[in-house]
Amino acid sequence: MPKILIVEDNEASRDMLARRLGRKGFAVITAADGEQGYSLARAESPDVILMDISLPGMDGWQVIELLKSETATREIPLIILTAHALVNDRARADEIGCNDYFAKPVDLKQLLVTIDRLLTEKKPA
Repeated sequence: MPKILIVEDNEASRDMLARRLGRKGFAVITAADGEQGYSLARAESPDVILMDISLPGMDGWQVIELLKSETATREIPLIILTAHALVNDRARADEIGCNDYFAKPVDLKQLLVTIDRLLTEKKPA
């Protein structure tokens, strides 16, 4: 069962997404802030990370840069989910190695297609 880490500070959004992904057969772990997300990514080695950008303390960009700089976590597929979609954010996401970028509210069907694609690409041949 693929493991997904959701890093989202909005409790309602985090819980709703976790429930929906859980019903689709994913093991879901959640973090409410950047520091917790960073720690869980390193400890749990999820198959995919869904990362909000506007987080208290360490923001999503900082967490992503740390994860992409470490050998143990740099290959984990990472999808940005943000309510504050700015013109330059998508380019920045590509530049630092994110696999995709979704503006909230997220289209769950499209997110699932993207997660499935990333999981398929990650499997060894």
